[in-house]
Amino acid sequence: MPSTRASTEAAAAGAPQALLTLERLTVTFATAAGAVNAVEDVSLSVAPGECLGVVGESGAGKSQAFLAVMGLLAANGSARGSARFDGSELLGLPAAALDRVRGVSIGMVFQDPMTSLTPHLRIGDQVAEVMVRHLHLRRAAARGRALELLERVQLTDPAQRMRQYPHELSGGMRQRAGIAIALACGPKLLIADEPTTALDVTVQAQILALLAALKRERSMAMVLITHDMGAVAGVADRVAVMRAGRLVETAAVATILKSPGDPYTRELVSGVAGVGRCPGVRRSAAQQGARGLGPQRRVSGRPRLAQVCGAPHGPPRRRLRARCRRGARGRGGVGWREIDPGAGRARAAAPHGR
Repeated sequence: MPSTRASTEAAAAGAPQALLTLERLTVTFATAAGAVNAVEDVSLSVAPGECLGVVGESGAGKSQAFLAVMGLLAANGSARGSARFDGSELLGLPAAALDRVRGVSIGMVFQDPMTSLTPHLRIGDQVAEVMVRHLHLRRAAARGRALELLERVQLTDPAQRMRQYPHELSGGMRQRAGIAIALACGPKLLIADEPTTALDVTVQAQILALLAALKRERSMAMVLITHDMGAVAGVADRVAVMRAGRLVETAAVATILKSPGDPYTRELVSGVAGVGRCPGVRRSAAQQGARGLGPQRRVSGRPRLAQVCGAPHGPPRRRLRARCRRGARGRGGVGWREIDPGAGRARAAAPHGR
């Protein structure tokens, strides 16, 4: 259950002025092993002009909760409870009715811009299509607005980008194009679902700064979904912490950062959550391996890496040596590869025996 202050804030935030209100939202997926609840009894709200950061480890149910709001769950997913936007219930609406809300009043920026953009359509056509469909603009006028939007999201040489396809852009450029599409119709609420996940650190900071500036400029509400507490510190007004499908705690961002009430929130704030293990994965002590660096097995008396997690974790700069076959350009035999879990990089070292 959420903390007392979370419940108090949720009750206060559930007032009529809330733009988006979720009440006891539960998302269930039908699987071969039975029904699985990805989200359980989540209640929260977003006021007009407010930025709510939704934080939690991978698998916490953050994205599924808001995909349910947008009616974008997978075919085996279902949602119950209530999701009210601007006074109207969204759950259970037919697709045609949802289409009058999605892309118009609610915009969404997805995790991976490469898969959310249509690969065979030029960027300019994709941005313009939203305005042709929902605002009924003529194509020439829509393309003019699209160019302005690409300029506003700070896409370099926007006139050229209009003519390019998604695969011709970098990850940061694609994400900026995705933001332009989400903002095309001037939504009241923008849902940014892990918008910086696939980007390098420098571009992450630029995208977060852009989202914060757009929120202030347009006076729109925003939901920022992320696993990184640091990402919401300079953007969000309030933070909702989720774990294992449930809401753990909700409070103002300054309160969360200064005096988190739940032990899990304290771990997120201190950066401890997810260190030494993949987020959301439980391992027994026997599975931890040597020095807590993840599961290992021994070959010929030496530890060999059995799994490397993509997320940075484990003691930094501590290297594991993994045996590997040398490539065709080598002289054969067995070489060593040094793997730095903290940096997520691997480099070839001298072959074994040299």
